[in-house]
Amino acid sequence: MIAWHWVGDTLRDGSPVPRDGEKLVFAGKPKLCERGFHASMRPWDALRYAPGGVLCLVECGGTILHQPDKLVCTARTILARMNAEPLLREFARMQALSVVHLWEPPEVVCDYLMTGDESLRAAAGAAAWDAARAAAWDAAWAAAGDAAADAAGAAAWAAAWDAAGDAAWAAARAAAGETFDQMVYDSFEDWL
Repeated sequence: MIAWHWVGDTLRDGSPVPRDGEKLVFAGKPKLCERGFHASMRPWDALRYAPGGVLCLVECGGTILHQPDKLVCTARTILARMNAEPLLREFARMQALSVVHLWEPPEVVCDYLMTGDESLRAAAGAAAWDAARAAAWDAAWAAAGDAAADAAGAAAWAAAWDAAGDAAWAAARAAAGETFDQMVYDSFEDWL
């Protein structure tokens, strides 16, 4: 079974990350989240467990136990790996650009998001924080004014807004996951 696994400088147990092609074998009985070799069927799912920025395409074998977002197995071999930090930065910029129309970002923020020019990153971050602080201050004043609104009507509106927001976030997460997976598949196309 082909799956995905992120690594840092070492494996979680502190042992060295094996070379590509080196098969790891776990002699015990695997248990999700406790023992054995873990991986995920989708790169997006594996990302939430990432201890570092190196993404590995792995082959899992032996005894395999599944959960919706991960698996544990008794044999795992790294087939290929990549330093995914540049891909993660590109993905983050794409996601930010997808919602940039919701606010008026400083020009340096747009420049960084569009180009990925690392020389602009620090200035873009500082400008975005300044804008966020200003927006938070404005929101605090608006919230103070809204507090005088009808409590029952405000509660009903808030509940409806929360439900709509939950659905929107779920859809956005699903779309982001599909985009991220496709970016990874494109990067590993020689192996898939």
